[in-house]
Amino acid sequence: MPLSEHEQRMLEQMERALYAEDPKFATALEGSGLRTYTRRRVYQAVAGFLVGIALLMAGMVAKQVWLSVVGFLVMLGCAVLAVTGWRKAPKPGEQSAGAAPQARRQGRQRRSMMDRIEQRWQRRRDEQGGQ
Repeated sequence: MPLSEHEQRMLEQMERALYAEDPKFATALEGSGLRTYTRRRVYQAVAGFLVGIALLMAGMVAKQVWLSVVGFLVMLGCAVLAVTGWRKAPKPGEQSAGAAPQARRQGRQRRSMMDRIEQRWQRRRDEQGGQ
């Protein structure tokens, strides 16, 4: 059973008030987006690449071929992760082929949050009605 227009308006007002009062908390409730995840993944891959360089150099200095090979493989794997993560990261204000604009995507995220709130509301009504 969907919410009435009045209930939807009230929930939207509550959501706007939450954003106005504590935007950091409100964005934490939404969760991190794909862009943040891929950016973090690219940074981790770059750090891993630097560790691979260090292993490669340490293997060369210590004359341990196996350590140099491990360092090279770490560098190669991290380079692949960084490149694929960089390509998958959506650019700000850009839309991928067949995807909705960024504002619509945010609307979907909010709608899914609204759907969760609606489901919780329905569960409470059902639990109270059964008592």
